[in-house]
Amino acid sequence: MIALMWGCMGIASAQQPLNDNGDNILGTYASKQGESNFKAKITKLEDGTYQAQVIWLDPSTDAKGNKLLDAKNPDESLRNTPADQIVLFSGLKYNAKKHRWDGTKIYDPQRGMRAKMTAEFDKEGRLIITGSVLLISESVTWEKIEE
Repeated sequence: MIALMWGCMGIASAQQPLNDNGDNILGTYASKQGESNFKAKITKLEDGTYQAQVIWLDPSTDAKGNKLLDAKNPDESLRNTPADQIVLFSGLKYNAKKHRWDGTKIYDPQRGMRAKMTAEFDKEGRLIITGSVLLISESVTWEKIEE
């Protein structure tokens, strides 16, 4: 679900007003991983943090027509979750001092692993999500779409 690219992205958060308000992250986004397209919806939880859940995936079935599942999840109780319903992150917080979102981990269902994450909008208004494990960081671009 998460198309990750090696390296750091040049993100000018101070120049992007979308980074000035935590709730600006709310909405539906589209992205691509390999030959798969997905949409994820970011919502605000009761505790004021943010969560992203996959709401659409293409393809959502394997070659035999079976629904794709979260088979690589390290939590065995979640391995039967349909791939088009996976929670990618939860507990994301807005960091007003840094004008970005952080404080949680993002889940990569293709690898079955979690990485420390940050998110911020670039100059074009795209959401750049960066996952980091040790000294390795990868970023993905999510495009906000109309619901």
